[in-house]
Amino acid sequence: MQMKNALTIVAAVAAAMFTQASFAQAASAPAARAEVKADTKAAAKAKELTPAGEGEVMAKPAVKPAKSSKTRAERKAETKSAAKSKELVPAGEGSPKAAAATTPAATRGDVKADTAAAAKAKELTPAGEGSPAPKK
Repeated sequence: MQMKNALTIVAAVAAAMFTQASFAQAASAPAARAEVKADTKAAAKAKELTPAGEGEVMAKPAVKPAKSSKTRAERKAETKSAAKSKELVPAGEGSPKAAAATTPAATRGDVKADTAAAAKAKELTPAGEGSPAPKK
């Protein structure tokens, strides 16, 4: 008999918890489209809506852009001369071209000769036995 009472109490507590959760969901349900439209119409009728373009004005930037000391013609002439001397940065690269290397790179033949000499002296690391690849 005591087990039956315990089961009844557990069932009653569970039912109370589930009904509370369902009432909480119903209270926080979003408004229907018709309700939103009705609220908007009522606010418009009561002249509580802010007309388009008359809301809060966004803050203007504190710093004004610097005025150029060159005329448009001077800038155009400068750009044309830079284009002729191939000093312009290609579109999308965003930074000046890198300076040319001061030491010449090894030619393909030099690299092949060095590799062949290392292979002959058995100084090359066998495939798969090198250091692990760096982690990204």
